[in-house]
Amino acid sequence: MNIILKIRNIFIFLFLFNLLNIPAFAQNYKDSLDLALSSIYSKSEFPGFSTIIVDKKGILYQKSLGYADMENKRVFGTHTIQNIGSVSKTFVALALMKAIEMGYFDLETDINSILPFKVKNPYFPEEQIKIKHLVTHTSGIIDNNRIYTRAYLFKHNVKTDPTVLAFMNQNGYTGGLSDTTLSTFMYSYLSDEGKLYDKANFSNSKPSESAAYSNIGSALIAYLIEIKAGMSFADFSKKYTLAPLKMNQSGWYLTPKNVKSHSLPYFDVKKKITFPLYSLITYPDGGLRTSTNELSKYVSQMMLGLEGNSTLLSKASFELIFKPQFSADKLPKNFSLKTRNKGVLWNLYNDGFIGHDGDDPGVISNVLFNKEIGIIFLSNIYLENRNEILDVMKKYGPKIKRE
Repeated sequence: MNIILKIRNIFIFLFLFNLLNIPAFAQNYKDSLDLALSSIYSKSEFPGFSTIIVDKKGILYQKSLGYADMENKRVFGTHTIQNIGSVSKTFVALALMKAIEMGYFDLETDINSILPFKVKNPYFPEEQIKIKHLVTHTSGIIDNNRIYTRAYLFKHNVKTDPTVLAFMNQNGYTGGLSDTTLSTFMYSYLSDEGKLYDKANFSNSKPSESAAYSNIGSALIAYLIEIKAGMSFADFSKKYTLAPLKMNQSGWYLTPKNVKSHSLPYFDVKKKITFPLYSLITYPDGGLRTSTNELSKYVSQMMLGLEGNSTLLSKASFELIFKPQFSADKLPKNFSLKTRNKGVLWNLYNDGFIGHDGDDPGVISNVLFNKEIGIIFLSNIYLENRNEILDVMKKYGPKIKRE
Protein backbone atom coordinates (compact mmCIF):
# COMPACT_ATOMS: atom_id res chain seq x y z
CA MET A 1 0.00 0.00 0.00
CA ASN A 2 1.56 3.31 -1.05
CA ILE A 3 1.85 6.30 1.25
CA ILE A 4 -0.98 8.29 -0.44
CA LEU A 5 -3.41 5.40 0.05
CA LYS A 6 -2.42 5.07 3.73
CA ILE A 7 -3.00 8.77 4.34
CA ARG A 8 -6.39 8.61 2.59
CA ASN A 9 -7.48 5.66 4.74
CA ILE A 10 -6.39 7.45 7.93
CA PHE A 11 -8.47 10.51 6.97
CA ILE A 12 -11.50 8.31 6.20
CA PHE A 13 -11.13 6.53 9.56
CA LEU A 14 -10.86 9.80 11.50
CA PHE A 15 -13.84 11.28 9.64
CA LEU A 16 -16.05 8.25 10.35
CA PHE A 17 -14.89 8.09 13.98
CA ASN A 18 -15.78 11.72 14.60
CA LEU A 19 -19.09 11.40 12.74
CA LEU A 20 -20.13 8.38 14.78
CA ASN A 21 -19.12 9.98 18.04
CA ILE A 22 -20.84 13.38 17.68
CA PRO A 23 -23.98 12.18 19.53
CA ALA A 24 -21.78 10.62 22.19
CA PHE A 25 -19.92 13.87 22.75
CA ALA A 26 -23.21 15.76 22.87
CA GLN A 27 -24.54 13.23 25.36
CA ASN A 28 -21.40 13.57 27.48
CA TYR A 29 -21.92 17.32 27.76
CA LYS A 30 -25.51 16.73 28.84
CA ASP A 31 -24.33 14.15 31.37
CA SER A 32 -21.73 16.57 32.69
CA LEU A 33 -24.36 19.26 33.09
CA ASP A 34 -26.69 16.74 34.77
CA LEU A 35 -23.98 15.90 37.30
CA ALA A 36 -23.09 19.54 37.92
CA LEU A 37 -26.72 20.57 38.54
CA SER A 38 -27.38 17.54 40.73
CA SER A 39 -24.30 18.36 42.79
CA ILE A 40 -25.41 21.98 43.23
CA TYR A 41 -28.89 20.87 44.25
CA SER A 42 -27.62 18.32 46.77
CA LYS A 43 -25.69 20.94 48.75
CA SER A 44 -28.15 23.80 48.30
CA GLU A 45 -31.27 25.10 50.01
CA PHE A 46 -33.41 24.86 46.88
CA PRO A 47 -36.75 23.11 47.49
CA GLY A 48 -36.93 22.62 43.73
CA PHE A 49 -35.82 24.15 40.46
CA SER A 50 -36.14 23.75 36.72
CA THR A 51 -33.60 24.56 34.01
CA ILE A 52 -33.85 24.60 30.22
CA ILE A 53 -31.35 25.38 27.47
CA VAL A 54 -32.67 26.33 24.04
CA ASP A 55 -31.51 27.31 20.60
CA LYS A 56 -33.59 29.15 18.00
CA LYS A 57 -35.49 25.94 17.15
CA GLY A 58 -36.47 24.99 20.70
CA ILE A 59 -35.32 22.92 23.65
CA LEU A 60 -31.83 21.37 23.65
CA TYR A 61 -31.64 20.35 27.29
CA GLN A 62 -33.90 20.27 30.34
CA LYS A 63 -33.51 19.20 33.93
CA SER A 64 -35.66 19.70 36.99
CA LEU A 65 -34.93 18.67 40.56
CA GLY A 66 -36.77 18.73 43.87
CA TYR A 67 -40.28 19.73 44.76
CA ALA A 68 -42.89 22.34 43.97
CA ASP A 69 -44.56 21.20 47.21
CA MET A 70 -42.23 19.41 49.65
CA GLU A 71 -44.88 18.26 52.10
CA ASN A 72 -46.98 16.55 49.43
CA LYS A 73 -43.98 15.38 47.37
CA ARG A 74 -45.22 17.21 44.27
CA VAL A 75 -42.20 17.44 41.99
CA PHE A 76 -40.91 20.62 40.38
CA GLY A 77 -40.98 20.07 36.62
CA THR A 78 -40.75 21.99 33.37
CA HIS A 79 -44.52 22.57 33.43
CA THR A 80 -44.58 23.83 37.04
CA ILE A 81 -46.01 27.35 37.20
CA GLN A 82 -44.61 30.16 39.32
CA ASN A 83 -44.47 33.93 39.28
CA ILE A 84 -41.19 35.03 37.73
CA GLY A 85 -40.59 38.40 39.35
CA SER A 86 -38.87 41.06 37.28
CA VAL A 87 -38.32 38.82 34.25
CA SER A 88 -41.93 39.93 33.68
CA LYS A 89 -40.58 43.36 32.68
CA THR A 90 -39.16 41.88 29.49
CA PHE A 91 -42.76 41.12 28.44
CA VAL A 92 -43.55 44.79 29.10
CA ALA A 93 -40.69 45.63 26.70
CA LEU A 94 -42.26 43.53 23.94
CA ALA A 95 -45.69 45.04 24.55
CA LEU A 96 -44.18 48.51 24.47
CA MET A 97 -42.55 47.92 21.10
CA LYS A 98 -45.79 46.49 19.71
CA ALA A 99 -47.58 49.64 20.92
CA ILE A 100 -44.94 51.78 19.20
CA GLU A 101 -45.42 49.79 15.98
CA MET A 102 -49.15 50.45 16.26
CA GLY A 103 -48.48 54.19 16.42
CA TYR A 104 -49.60 54.81 20.00
CA PHE A 105 -46.45 56.74 20.95
CA ASP A 106 -42.65 56.46 20.82
CA LEU A 107 -39.80 56.54 23.32
CA GLU A 108 -39.62 60.35 23.15
CA THR A 109 -43.28 60.78 24.14
CA ASP A 110 -44.00 62.80 27.28
CA ILE A 111 -46.03 60.57 29.61
CA ASN A 112 -48.27 63.52 30.48
CA SER A 113 -49.50 63.62 26.88
CA ILE A 114 -51.07 60.18 27.51
CA LEU A 115 -52.08 60.02 31.16
CA PRO A 116 -55.50 61.22 32.37
CA PHE A 117 -53.73 63.02 35.23
CA LYS A 118 -50.49 64.97 35.50
CA VAL A 119 -47.26 63.55 36.90
CA LYS A 120 -44.70 66.03 38.13
CA ASN A 121 -41.53 65.39 40.05
CA PRO A 122 -41.96 67.78 43.01
CA TYR A 123 -38.25 68.58 42.92
CA PHE A 124 -38.31 69.40 39.18
CA PRO A 125 -41.94 70.11 38.26
CA GLU A 126 -41.13 71.62 34.85
CA GLU A 127 -39.11 68.65 33.59
CA GLN A 128 -40.73 66.24 31.12
CA ILE A 129 -40.73 62.55 31.97
CA LYS A 130 -40.55 60.58 28.74
CA ILE A 131 -41.12 56.90 28.03
CA LYS A 132 -37.40 56.50 27.31
CA HIS A 133 -36.72 57.45 30.92
CA LEU A 134 -39.07 54.74 32.19
CA VAL A 135 -37.39 51.98 30.17
CA THR A 136 -33.94 52.85 31.54
CA HIS A 137 -35.04 53.47 35.17
CA THR A 138 -33.97 57.13 34.95
CA SER A 139 -37.40 58.81 35.18
CA GLY A 140 -37.10 60.01 38.77
CA ILE A 141 -40.13 57.87 39.72
CA ILE A 142 -38.91 55.50 42.42
CA ASP A 143 -40.26 52.73 44.64
CA ASN A 144 -41.25 54.12 48.01
CA ASN A 145 -41.11 50.83 49.90
CA ARG A 146 -43.34 52.14 52.65
CA ILE A 147 -46.06 51.96 49.98
CA TYR A 148 -44.78 49.59 47.30
CA THR A 149 -44.49 46.49 49.50
CA ARG A 150 -48.14 46.92 50.46
CA ALA A 151 -49.02 46.40 46.78
CA TYR A 152 -48.27 42.67 47.27
CA LEU A 153 -51.59 40.94 47.94
CA PHE A 154 -50.99 37.74 49.91
CA LYS A 155 -53.74 35.14 50.09
CA HIS A 156 -53.66 34.45 53.82
CA ASN A 157 -55.09 31.27 55.23
CA VAL A 158 -55.11 29.40 58.54
CA LYS A 159 -51.92 27.54 57.61
CA THR A 160 -49.76 30.64 57.27
CA ASP A 161 -46.84 30.17 59.67
CA PRO A 162 -46.42 32.79 62.44
CA THR A 163 -42.75 33.30 61.52
CA VAL A 164 -43.79 34.14 57.96
CA LEU A 165 -46.43 36.57 59.19
CA ALA A 166 -43.84 38.23 61.42
CA PHE A 167 -41.41 38.53 58.48
CA MET A 168 -44.12 40.02 56.27
CA ASN A 169 -45.10 42.58 58.91
CA GLN A 170 -41.49 43.55 59.53
CA ASN A 171 -40.85 44.05 55.80
CA GLY A 172 -44.04 45.95 55.01
CA TYR A 173 -45.98 43.20 53.23
CA THR A 174 -49.12 44.19 55.09
CA GLY A 175 -51.49 44.97 52.23
CA GLY A 176 -54.48 47.09 53.14
CA LEU A 177 -54.37 49.45 50.15
CA SER A 178 -57.73 50.60 48.84
CA ASP A 179 -56.46 51.37 45.32
CA THR A 180 -56.12 47.81 44.03
CA THR A 181 -56.20 48.17 40.25
CA LEU A 182 -53.24 49.24 38.15
CA SER A 183 -54.99 52.44 37.07
CA THR A 184 -56.21 53.52 40.53
CA PHE A 185 -52.82 52.74 42.09
CA MET A 186 -50.97 54.82 39.49
CA TYR A 187 -53.24 57.80 40.09
CA SER A 188 -53.02 57.45 43.85
CA TYR A 189 -49.20 57.12 43.84
CA LEU A 190 -48.23 59.62 41.13
CA SER A 191 -50.84 62.38 41.12
CA ASP A 192 -50.31 65.12 43.69
CA GLU A 193 -54.02 64.69 44.50
CA GLY A 194 -53.65 60.94 45.13
CA LYS A 195 -54.01 59.30 48.55
CA LEU A 196 -50.60 57.62 48.27
CA TYR A 197 -48.75 60.63 46.92
CA ASP A 198 -45.54 61.55 48.69
CA LYS A 199 -42.35 63.37 47.75
CA ALA A 200 -40.58 60.13 48.63
CA ASN A 201 -42.20 58.62 45.50
CA PHE A 202 -39.67 60.63 43.48
CA SER A 203 -35.92 61.11 43.52
CA ASN A 204 -34.27 64.48 43.75
CA SER A 205 -32.88 64.21 40.24
CA LYS A 206 -33.92 65.28 36.76
CA PRO A 207 -35.00 62.65 34.20
CA SER A 208 -31.97 60.86 32.68
CA GLU A 209 -29.69 62.32 35.38
CA SER A 210 -29.68 59.37 37.82
CA ALA A 211 -30.55 55.66 37.63
CA ALA A 212 -32.79 54.09 40.27
CA TYR A 213 -34.42 50.73 39.60
CA SER A 214 -38.16 51.35 39.60
CA ASN A 215 -40.82 48.65 39.60
CA ILE A 216 -43.54 51.29 39.63
CA GLY A 217 -41.95 53.12 36.70
CA SER A 218 -41.95 49.85 34.74
CA ALA A 219 -45.59 49.17 35.60
CA LEU A 220 -46.42 52.71 34.46
CA ILE A 221 -45.30 51.72 30.94
CA ALA A 222 -47.92 48.98 30.99
CA TYR A 223 -50.56 51.45 32.16
CA LEU A 224 -49.70 53.80 29.27
CA ILE A 225 -50.28 50.87 26.89
CA GLU A 226 -53.62 50.16 28.57
CA ILE A 227 -54.78 53.74 28.01
CA LYS A 228 -53.91 53.80 24.31
CA ALA A 229 -55.04 50.23 23.57
CA GLY A 230 -58.34 50.48 25.40
CA MET A 231 -57.79 47.08 27.02
CA SER A 232 -56.02 45.77 30.10
CA PHE A 233 -52.29 45.20 29.84
CA ALA A 234 -52.92 41.53 30.64
CA ASP A 235 -55.21 41.22 27.61
CA PHE A 236 -52.81 43.18 25.39
CA SER A 237 -49.91 40.96 26.44
CA LYS A 238 -51.94 37.82 25.85
CA LYS A 239 -53.08 38.96 22.41
CA TYR A 240 -49.70 40.04 21.07
CA THR A 241 -47.19 37.84 22.94
CA LEU A 242 -48.57 34.89 24.94
CA ALA A 243 -51.17 33.68 22.41
CA PRO A 244 -48.92 33.91 19.31
CA LEU A 245 -46.26 31.89 21.16
CA LYS A 246 -48.88 29.38 22.39
CA MET A 247 -47.89 30.10 26.00
CA ASN A 248 -51.27 28.77 27.04
CA GLN A 249 -50.32 28.03 30.66
CA SER A 250 -48.99 31.54 31.22
CA GLY A 251 -50.87 34.53 32.56
CA TRP A 252 -50.87 37.47 34.94
CA TYR A 253 -53.36 36.32 37.58
CA LEU A 254 -53.85 33.48 40.01
CA THR A 255 -56.71 31.27 38.84
CA PRO A 256 -58.26 28.03 40.16
CA LYS A 257 -56.73 26.28 37.13
CA ASN A 258 -53.12 27.46 37.44
CA VAL A 259 -53.02 27.08 41.23
CA LYS A 260 -53.10 23.29 40.70
CA SER A 261 -49.72 23.36 38.95
CA HIS A 262 -48.28 26.32 40.89
CA SER A 263 -45.17 25.87 43.01
CA LEU A 264 -45.29 26.93 46.65
CA PRO A 265 -42.99 29.90 47.43
CA TYR A 266 -40.70 28.76 50.25
CA PHE A 267 -39.58 30.85 53.21
CA ASP A 268 -37.62 28.11 55.06
CA VAL A 269 -36.75 24.83 53.34
CA LYS A 270 -35.52 22.96 56.42
CA LYS A 271 -38.79 23.62 58.25
CA LYS A 272 -40.87 23.37 55.04
CA ILE A 273 -42.41 26.79 55.71
CA THR A 274 -43.96 28.63 52.77
CA PHE A 275 -45.29 32.06 52.00
CA PRO A 276 -48.94 32.29 51.00
CA LEU A 277 -49.44 32.65 47.26
CA TYR A 278 -49.73 36.28 46.23
CA SER A 279 -50.44 38.69 43.41
CA LEU A 280 -49.38 42.28 42.73
CA ILE A 281 -51.40 45.42 42.15
CA THR A 282 -48.56 46.56 39.87
CA TYR A 283 -48.60 43.12 38.26
CA PRO A 284 -46.74 43.97 35.00
CA ASP A 285 -43.53 44.66 36.93
CA GLY A 286 -43.27 41.13 38.37
CA GLY A 287 -46.47 39.12 38.23
CA LEU A 288 -46.28 36.88 35.17
CA ARG A 289 -46.91 33.21 36.01
CA THR A 290 -45.29 30.75 33.68
CA SER A 291 -43.07 27.66 33.46
CA THR A 292 -39.63 26.89 32.06
CA ASN A 293 -41.31 24.96 29.24
CA GLU A 294 -43.34 27.98 28.17
CA LEU A 295 -40.45 30.38 28.68
CA SER A 296 -38.45 28.19 26.28
CA LYS A 297 -40.79 29.30 23.46
CA TYR A 298 -40.28 32.91 24.47
CA VAL A 299 -36.50 32.76 24.70
CA SER A 300 -36.16 30.97 21.34
CA GLN A 301 -38.25 33.77 19.84
CA MET A 302 -35.99 36.40 21.43
CA MET A 303 -33.01 34.70 19.83
CA LEU A 304 -34.78 34.89 16.47
CA GLY A 305 -35.52 38.54 17.18
CA LEU A 306 -31.85 39.16 17.83
CA GLU A 307 -31.12 38.16 14.24
CA GLY A 308 -34.20 39.91 12.84
CA ASN A 309 -36.35 36.83 12.16
CA SER A 310 -39.03 36.98 14.86
CA THR A 311 -42.72 36.94 13.97
CA LEU A 312 -43.64 39.03 17.04
CA LEU A 313 -42.07 42.34 16.05
CA SER A 314 -40.22 43.93 13.16
CA LYS A 315 -36.47 43.73 12.81
CA ALA A 316 -36.25 47.46 13.59
CA SER A 317 -38.21 47.00 16.82
CA PHE A 318 -35.89 44.26 18.05
CA GLU A 319 -32.87 46.36 17.11
CA LEU A 320 -34.26 49.14 19.29
CA ILE A 321 -35.02 46.80 22.22
CA PHE A 322 -31.44 45.54 22.26
CA LYS A 323 -29.74 48.84 21.47
CA PRO A 324 -27.43 50.06 24.30
CA GLN A 325 -29.07 53.09 25.87
CA PHE A 326 -26.05 54.39 27.80
CA SER A 327 -22.57 55.44 26.76
CA ALA A 328 -19.52 56.29 28.84
CA ASP A 329 -19.84 59.99 28.06
CA LYS A 330 -23.58 60.11 28.88
CA LEU A 331 -23.89 57.86 31.90
CA PRO A 332 -26.49 58.53 34.62
CA LYS A 333 -25.41 58.63 38.22
CA ASN A 334 -25.58 55.32 40.12
CA PHE A 335 -25.08 53.25 36.96
CA SER A 336 -21.87 51.45 36.03
CA LEU A 337 -20.95 49.93 32.69
CA LYS A 338 -18.63 47.50 34.45
CA THR A 339 -20.92 44.49 33.96
CA ARG A 340 -23.79 45.61 31.73
CA ASN A 341 -25.59 48.24 29.71
CA LYS A 342 -29.34 48.77 29.39
CA GLY A 343 -31.59 48.13 26.42
CA VAL A 344 -35.35 48.69 26.56
CA LEU A 345 -35.85 47.14 30.02
CA TRP A 346 -33.51 44.27 29.09
CA ASN A 347 -29.98 44.02 30.54
CA LEU A 348 -27.15 43.85 28.02
CA TYR A 349 -24.34 42.01 29.81
CA ASN A 350 -20.69 42.49 28.94
CA ASP A 351 -20.19 38.73 28.42
CA GLY A 352 -22.47 38.88 25.36
CA PHE A 353 -25.65 37.62 27.02
CA ILE A 354 -28.91 39.56 27.12
CA GLY A 355 -31.28 38.87 29.98
CA HIS A 356 -33.07 39.71 33.18
CA ASP A 357 -33.36 38.26 36.66
CA GLY A 358 -36.34 38.11 38.97
CA ASP A 359 -36.53 38.17 42.78
CA ASP A 360 -39.62 38.13 44.97
CA PRO A 361 -40.69 36.45 48.20
CA GLY A 362 -40.17 32.73 47.66
CA VAL A 363 -39.13 32.94 43.99
CA ILE A 364 -36.13 33.56 41.77
CA SER A 365 -35.84 33.46 38.00
CA ASN A 366 -33.29 34.08 35.26
CA VAL A 367 -33.53 34.37 31.51
CA LEU A 368 -30.35 34.77 29.44
CA PHE A 369 -29.62 34.39 25.74
CA ASN A 370 -27.19 35.24 22.97
CA LYS A 371 -27.10 34.23 19.31
CA GLU A 372 -26.20 30.62 20.17
CA ILE A 373 -28.12 29.55 23.27
CA GLY A 374 -30.81 30.59 25.70
CA ILE A 375 -30.84 29.76 29.41
CA ILE A 376 -33.89 29.57 31.68
CA PHE A 377 -33.86 28.96 35.41
CA LEU A 378 -36.73 29.02 37.93
CA SER A 379 -36.82 28.12 41.62
CA ASN A 380 -39.40 28.43 44.38
CA ILE A 381 -37.25 30.14 47.01
CA TYR A 382 -35.40 33.44 47.15
CA LEU A 383 -31.63 32.98 47.23
CA GLU A 384 -29.48 35.96 46.39
CA ASN A 385 -26.71 34.09 44.58
CA ARG A 386 -27.47 31.57 41.85
CA ASN A 387 -24.35 32.24 39.80
CA GLU A 388 -23.12 28.65 40.24
CA ILE A 389 -26.10 27.29 38.32
CA LEU A 390 -25.95 29.96 35.62
CA ASP A 391 -22.19 29.49 35.22
CA VAL A 392 -22.41 25.73 34.59
CA MET A 393 -25.25 26.29 32.12
CA LYS A 394 -23.13 28.88 30.30
CA LYS A 395 -20.20 26.46 30.36
CA TYR A 396 -21.93 23.42 28.89
CA GLY A 397 -24.82 25.04 27.04
CA PRO A 398 -22.88 26.09 23.91
CA LYS A 399 -21.45 22.57 23.61
CA ILE A 400 -24.85 20.87 23.52
CA LYS A 401 -25.86 20.60 19.87
CA ARG A 402 -29.10 19.52 18.28
CA GLU A 403 -28.76 15.85 17.32
